[in-house]
Amino acid sequence: MSGLSNAIRFSLLGLTALSLVACGDPNAVSEKRSGPSGDRNRRDASAGLGGRTQEEGTLFGPGGLFGSRANNNKETSGTGVAVNAFLWRASLDTINFIPLISADPFGGVIITDWYTPAEAPTERMKVQITILDRELRADGVRVSVFKQQQGARTGSTWVDAQVDPRTNTEIENAILTRARQLRIASGS
Repeated sequence: MSGLSNAIRFSLLGLTALSLVACGDPNAVSEKRSGPSGDRNRRDASAGLGGRTQEEGTLFGPGGLFGSRANNNKETSGTGVAVNAFLWRASLDTINFIPLISADPFGGVIITDWYTPAEAPTERMKVQITILDRELRADGVRVSVFKQQQGARTGSTWVDAQVDPRTNTEIENAILTRARQLRIASGS
């Protein structure tokens, strides 16, 4: 008798698993996403996202478990990022000359590697960009610039240096300007 009850339990468990799988988005596998063009860092930053936002296709996100599948937000629909797509793209475009260490489109954080400008070989800088909103807003992006200078002796260690506070604001403004250009170009 216990063998029969175990068979029934496994059958019910299998049916439950199949019914949960059936709740998924049937278009999720066949959706095609046009990848961004540009350098390797930009491709790596947005690769493997499958063309869906983080909340799409989840059981409790928009469209899951009794919700509507409609997504009326044109700025994030089908972009593969959970933050404002124009701010994300503009951020990558603005700092495209600095190699990236990390780019998290779901958390909205971009971190660059140290960059030494040719005109100042004893200084280096690192940038962290955080996108704070899904809307294209002036306060939707925050930039933090870190700067180091090499000591007086050749080959000495790098020492943290003061960054002009206007630098962060200037980069934020450049990102916002580029995001507006992208939005206008897209016709949204």
